[in-house]
Amino acid sequence: MTRTVFISNAIPYVNARPHLGHALEFVQADAFARWHRLAGHDLFFLSGSDENSLKNVLAAEKEGITARELVDRNVTYFEELQDKLELSWDYFVRTSADPLHIRGATELWKRIEANGDVYRKSYQGLYCVGCEQFYTEDELIEGKCPEHDTVPEMVSEENWFFRLSRYAEQLREAIESDTLRITPETRKNEVLGFLRSGVEDISISRSAERSHNWGIEVPGDPSQVMYVWIDALTNYITALGFVDDSERYRRYWAEADQRIHVVGKGIIRFHAVYWPAMLMSAGVPLPTDIFVHGYITASGRKLSKSLGNAVDPVDVVERYGAETLRYYLLADVPPFADGDFSEERLFQRRNSELANELGNLVSRVTSLIGRYREGVVPAGEDTALETAFWEFAHQAVADTAAAFERFDPREAITSLWALVRRTNAYLDETAPWHLAKDTSPEGAARLDTSLKTAAAAVRVLGVQLHPFLPATSAAIIEALGGDGDVGADWEEAVVGAAVRKPPALFERLDAPPEPAG
Repeated sequence: MTRTVFISNAIPYVNARPHLGHALEFVQADAFARWHRLAGHDLFFLSGSDENSLKNVLAAEKEGITARELVDRNVTYFEELQDKLELSWDYFVRTSADPLHIRGATELWKRIEANGDVYRKSYQGLYCVGCEQFYTEDELIEGKCPEHDTVPEMVSEENWFFRLSRYAEQLREAIESDTLRITPETRKNEVLGFLRSGVEDISISRSAERSHNWGIEVPGDPSQVMYVWIDALTNYITALGFVDDSERYRRYWAEADQRIHVVGKGIIRFHAVYWPAMLMSAGVPLPTDIFVHGYITASGRKLSKSLGNAVDPVDVVERYGAETLRYYLLADVPPFADGDFSEERLFQRRNSELANELGNLVSRVTSLIGRYREGVVPAGEDTALETAFWEFAHQAVADTAAAFERFDPREAITSLWALVRRTNAYLDETAPWHLAKDTSPEGAARLDTSLKTAAAAVRVLGVQLHPFLPATSAAIIEALGGDGDVGADWEEAVVGAAVRKPPALFERLDAPPEPAG
């Protein structure tokens, strides 16, 4: 049954170039999106840039340029990742420049206000510019922000507040019942613990003076701009046309079967508490799923621009290729926990898994069919060996789908790679190069079956690899003479196909490539 699905990644600040942590989230969300499309679901995949933050203003001042100049320049580095990382975004929203977003954020504010959930009061607190968030003393670690390892500044001002406390019980019920499903369970429990500890109302505006007049103006109050997180969170519906109740908004949000947010663990409170409470107040449907990933770390520390240990994903792509980086991020990094970046493991996985196992398999199969059957996949009669092989293959594909449903791309790729290895083993077991020496009808028939089975398996792998390695997937399907439409009858789909041996999918590297420059 066709499912209508919305998927978003969190929109990043553009105060500096993207780092590998951004690439992790983008690639994870893209793999989910590509899998849903492969499964025949009607999907909309959203990304964008968070441009109205104070940290962007301060970064611009440090460079001696305007905030507009800074965000217009830096956003291009993020937009370019669509090609560099092979991302399949359907829309990229810019929160400082997209009229649809600015109108939509203003409309959502007005709806919350009309519901009696906005009021004004004076406030004093510890503010981390890096997080754009107030902290209490007990949330700090040795007096420093737990995310950025910096000392927050004491801020006193009069702001507009949102009655978050009014929705604490309703939120708790939605999360406990999995009406709003948070994955993994540990993050669900974290949010529930926060809700049970006592929820206070939150400030949802900043003075225009402190914000340097940068941001979306609070409706009816030009002395205040919307708190950047409140503005940013609304992108998920404003980009769909919420303000005009567009067909796209109704299709991919209001009436969608799944509304999925892919976010990092550091911003879970914003997405799992503040955002759904705002939607409740405004009478808008909640997301159905929030997938929370960990961080990529270096020696156990979060990769971060502010911490000075960021890894440039563009540099990795230029040296290894986008497919190698995508594979590493999906196959090596734990989806629900932190994972230390290791170029050594990236290098090893490229050579052992991509070059030796997958690349060699495609090369072997296409070469054998070219040598023994003039490049055309023969028909063949299955034996007990092939029956067992196809049982394994179908289970591997089913396991891959089940892992995606659990938001576990690493387990999905593990299940699929089991089929890569099983197909290589099948070739070794049937040894078509030996069968070719048997000129009897029986020998020819067994050779046909061996080549047909291996070709069909590689064709299936080509299709199923699409969420992980889209360019490689296309190359494999083309090499096996297909268009990517492989139904349940996998074997029949490939019989008679004209096969050609493609260039090496992944050249084996003797040593890690040197960084450019």
